[in-house]
Order: sequence, then structure tokens, then C-alpha cells
Amino acid sequence: MNSDNDLQIAGDILEVPHLLQPPREHPATVAEFVGLARSIAADRDQWAHLVRYDATTRWYHRLRTGPGYEVWLLSWVPGQGSGRHDHGRSSGVLSLLEGTLTEHTARGTRTLTAGAQRVFGPGYAHEVVNDALEPAVSLHVYHPGLTEMPMLPRSGPGTAGETGGGTAAGTTEGALTSPHCAPHPGPHQVSA
Repeated sequence: MNSDNDLQIAGDILEVPHLLQPPREHPATVAEFVGLARSIAADRDQWAHLVRYDATTRWYHRLRTGPGYEVWLLSWVPGQGSGRHDHGRSSGVLSLLEGTLTEHTARGTRTLTAGAQRVFGPGYAHEVVNDALEPAVSLHVYHPGLTEMPMLPRSGPGTAGETGGGTAAGTTEGALTSPHCAPHPGPHQVSA
């Protein structure tokens, strides 16, 4: 039962510092990784000035690293896509910051719009494409940091097979040219 009487009986928890858990410096749970992605997405000053658009290849910028995780910013001009792939042993969170992306999986096609968040587990296979007429910008958090992104054969027109699912400081930038550097969305959508 929650009432003013409970406060009178237990006292104010904020006045009992030893009962409070200290805030973590780095995220450790799926909810904390989602929270990290949301807080970065909400702080446009942290990322908007970094975004570049490249008509020849997808652009990326590593925003942050921490113990066992990394955060990437990607831009997608119309027509650019990821190819069918999975994320090896990494889980992740995708936040779509601007624009629209289309995700193709064995389960079907999903349109992701600005504000959407998705969580995926190791081995999740999909293909992500900017089918819109405007550029898109997305933020990706990987845990552990992305070390592989195997490209997979297409499983049919407009679809990608799915092999898994679940939940789950320095900076570099350039074009996504190696399979271990390309962050993308996954199977669980989190409402913003």
C-alpha cells in the first residue's frame, strides 16, 4: 500500500543515502542501453553537427565507447542499404533520429520512422534500406562492441532470414567498408 502513512512509517528514502544505489557510470542492462540511446537521441547538440551525407557509401561516426559497448551514428541517403547481415555475438539498440528506414526480415517488412527504437539480440538477421526520398540518420548502441557483421545471402525478394533475436570515448569516422563496422536495427521495437 502506498500512502502518506507509508512515508511516515518508512521515512523519506532520499534521507537514507545508504539505501540508494549509486548511479552507474556505464550501462549494464538492456533498459540502461535503451536509456543511453534515448538520452543521446534527445541531445541533438551532441550529434547533429557531426552528420555527413555521402552518395557513394553509407557514412558512420563512432560517438562513444565504454566497457564492452560502443555507440555509432549513421547516415543513409535515399537508396542506400545494409545488405542482408547479422551482428555476430552483439546485441544492440537502434534509435532512428531522422527520416525513415525500411527493415526486411523473414517475418516481413517494417517501416521505422524518427523516434522509433528497436532492440535486437545476437544472430538477428535483416536488411535495412532507405527507401524514402529524404536522408535518414540513426544511432546504434552495441553490446559487446560490434566485432563482426557477417553478410548473408538473400532469402527471397525483399526479405532477409532471421537466425536469432532477443533483447539485448574515442571517435572515428568514415564509410562503412568492413563488415564489422556497420550498425543496424533489429526485432523488438520500443515505444519512444
